[in-house]
Amino acid sequence: MIPITLTVNGQLREGSVEGRVTLADFLRERLGLTGTHLGCEHGVCGACTVLLDGEPARSCLVLAVQAQDKEVTTVEGLSGSEPLSALQRAMRDNFSFQCGFCTPGFLIQAWALLKENPRPTEEEVRHALSGNLCRCTGYQSIVAGVLAASTRAPLESQQEGSL
Repeated sequence: MIPITLTVNGQLREGSVEGRVTLADFLRERLGLTGTHLGCEHGVCGACTVLLDGEPARSCLVLAVQAQDKEVTTVEGLSGSEPLSALQRAMRDNFSFQCGFCTPGFLIQAWALLKENPRPTEEEVRHALSGNLCRCTGYQSIVAGVLAASTRAPLESQQEGSL
């Protein structure tokens, strides 16, 4: 077993893992953060996307030991102290998702986009989300939700994690 220490959703977390345990499995099984979904387990679908030191990463492709001393943000950490972040509210208001399986990965990817580019064009949203797969929506409502979130309060005026 290998000891690891990382910050997850702003909280210092410690544990020990076998070297082959993925970050997705560590988050779900050891920390009980089941918002990170496992779809393909090959990095293709994007359902397991988390922020690793602020950058989107497929947690099924990252070993837990690779997250040593890093900051991880899961979908559970996006809203801060609020029930829903502005991004989550915009997605809800635009009926962006149907079954919800892909939702966490899309939310993380969209959050990263809006953090970097608070006012993206439709084309920029589509490009940023192109690595995430959804089998239900046809993507238009997802793009509409991200664009709606981009018209709300500028990122600078929102607390970290409250986009």
